[in-house]
Amino acid sequence: MTAWMERPSMAEALKERRRRLAALVERPAVLWSGQSIGRNYPANTYPFRANSHFLYFAGVPLEGAAIRLDSGKLELFLDEPGPAHALWHGEVPGREAVATFVGADAAYPLAELGARATGAATLPATDTTTRAGQTQLLERTLPASHELDRADRALAEAVIVLRLSHDEAALGELRRAAAVSVVAHQAGMRVTPKAKYESEVRAAMEGVIIANRMATAYGSIVTVHGEVLHNEQYHHTLTPGDLLLADVGAESELGWASDITRTWPVSGRYSPTQRAIYDIVLAAHDACIASMKPGVEYRDLHLLACAVMAAGLVDLGILRGKPEDLVERDVHALFFPHGIGHLLGLDVHDMEDLGDLAGYAPGRERSERFGLGYLRLNRPLAAGMLVTIEPGFYQVPVLFGDPLNREKYADAVNWERLGQFADVRGIRIEDDVLVTETGTEVLTAALPTRAEAIESLVLAGA
Repeated sequence: MTAWMERPSMAEALKERRRRLAALVERPAVLWSGQSIGRNYPANTYPFRANSHFLYFAGVPLEGAAIRLDSGKLELFLDEPGPAHALWHGEVPGREAVATFVGADAAYPLAELGARATGAATLPATDTTTRAGQTQLLERTLPASHELDRADRALAEAVIVLRLSHDEAALGELRRAAAVSVVAHQAGMRVTPKAKYESEVRAAMEGVIIANRMATAYGSIVTVHGEVLHNEQYHHTLTPGDLLLADVGAESELGWASDITRTWPVSGRYSPTQRAIYDIVLAAHDACIASMKPGVEYRDLHLLACAVMAAGLVDLGILRGKPEDLVERDVHALFFPHGIGHLLGLDVHDMEDLGDLAGYAPGRERSERFGLGYLRLNRPLAAGMLVTIEPGFYQVPVLFGDPLNREKYADAVNWERLGQFADVRGIRIEDDVLVTETGTEVLTAALPTRAEAIESLVLAGA
């Protein structure tokens, strides 16, 4: 039996999502699940991941399927698995069984979709095979997500309204993924003292995720080179004195993501310089979460983190000047170049296939400022939103070695003092935070952030 068939049916929650969509859009919509992508030849595929917009309304990760949504009803288009599929992959549920599980109102072979897709809005698929099929069936070219035509744009905006605020069915999945991710990080900390390479820690962490019948929500980052923001190499040796940055999150069987980062000392003890920087990053992390509630601007949280970090670096003698002036000049971005976080849901960067349509409120555009240009979310917070809070400190050679940055910030950065913190390549602390009616719920709170608690978890494996 397919793994998701063992899960409780989400049919009622899915029907409610479809009813809510019907109240926001007038014309029917067709969404495709997508196809597997070949790695080096067609039959050797990457693991299949269904399109997230399809998953939101269909609920299960079907391959090669489509749904038609109209007036709150769902029609499923799916071919019956052939004998060859059963030979190589085993028995899977047929079309009617799947339709019952997801609460479909009708089910048809894929060949019948063409007659039912006339005039339908859609959202572009991410794999090229499905994208070509969409173009052929709908008899129109689908542009990039940020250039959608009027009908597709209206559908995208309606989907964003729904997915920005998570219902209880979604939150159940998100909490499950977060809980598994917490255990994975604990396992990584415990194995570190006896590990020789980053790959061993990664294996311990991803092993927990796999053992819980989940997948990683993104390429794991487990590295002693935390200054490389998306480092997905695992061959480096673990050496006493190193910091290990682990950004690893689980994705539930139904596609819902988690995203956690912790940074711990390979030896089990932070050096005085590492601890000083760690506490600054943690102070920014904690200040942001304490300030979160409905109506607060996410951009303001980012600027709060910047101000806390700038003040801390002034106190350490790394920066010179007033913190508010340093942030206005974007000096902090030398050490904290990315945004404070992002939306989290079915995608680890939720709905970013739609460009900035989801992350930025209507009428807002990305800033060209050095310190704001990488901000992924610029909306007021609302109850039901799940976001990450992930301040960081990095010594990025490409930023520090840039002659223009050296000249521009010569008066603001004490480079000699910074040299005394050479054992701090990168530190990031990230949690998944749900906005509630009155404040927040940290879904990943079971994994400690305090330095002493992190040290204890690592030393427990020594």
